[in-house]
Amino acid sequence: MKEQQEILEKIKKYQKIIIHRHQRPDPDAIGSQTGLAEILRASFPTKEIFMVGKKIPGFAWIGEMDEIDNEVFDDALIIVTDTANAPRIDDRRFDQGDLLIKIDHHPNDEPYGDIMMVNPDSSSSSEIIYDFYEQFKDQLTLPKVAASALLAGIIGDTGRYLYPATTARTMNVAAALMNAGADNSAIGQHENEMPIPVARLSAYVYENLEIMSHGAAYLILTNEILEKFDLKDSGTAGIVPLPGQIKGVISWAIFVQQEDESYRVRLRSKGEPINEIAKLHDGGGHPLASGAKAKDDNEVKEIIAQLDQLTKENEVD
Repeated sequence: MKEQQEILEKIKKYQKIIIHRHQRPDPDAIGSQTGLAEILRASFPTKEIFMVGKKIPGFAWIGEMDEIDNEVFDDALIIVTDTANAPRIDDRRFDQGDLLIKIDHHPNDEPYGDIMMVNPDSSSSSEIIYDFYEQFKDQLTLPKVAASALLAGIIGDTGRYLYPATTARTMNVAAALMNAGADNSAIGQHENEMPIPVARLSAYVYENLEIMSHGAAYLILTNEILEKFDLKDSGTAGIVPLPGQIKGVISWAIFVQQEDESYRVRLRSKGEPINEIAKLHDGGGHPLASGAKAKDDNEVKEIIAQLDQLTKENEVD
């Protein structure tokens, strides 16, 4: 890809490089951000490399964020990983640098930046970062800490290699990262563990998930329910894949109420793409994994009806 060469040239040119990712990060957001930062730190030890965004204690084992002053952004190269659209970029100072690069694996429905390296066929942004390293491995260094971060991102975004985005290439990349020192078993176990409140919420999911006749399912988590389990929105990510483990569930939606009583919506599918539904509700994402918003209970009902209709139209006799 010509973008790879152009990005390497810009990295070599700039003394200060600041790496962002999306709000409410998952392992791939932190993993791709950290993996790239550690590759660059090892490859260009005289450069100033920073990672910014809200500190997430639960992901500190992958990478720690830096606190930097506004003036650091002057004349800096800004790289954003794993973020489909600009409004989702964590640390809103991303537009205060000299040049902006987007590295992502989501469909490029909302382009931004001066240079974009986007590959929706990759399992994760972490896989794209590894591809970038491999292309220039005669000029770049892959330390163990970077390999571990990238493997954490791949494991997270492939659902421990269960999702359709997992390809033979993905497995080859995982093997290469293991050869570089990443512990697949330890990382997988770390991502598989859950706090006790999330474990109890998991039981609630199985007990209260509404499964409709055509294979669509949904769960509504109100603020009252979250309070009962002593959880916030950020603590619900671990339960999102659970409906997919149920035989007969094809597509599902998890609605999580916010402080303003609107809902964050996580849409998933094992069959038909659901990202077009997400786009109708201020969202988007991958064909089988998307996010959206519902401003009130009426919009929640609308999304449920659309999900049910989608599974009905594509039901196999």
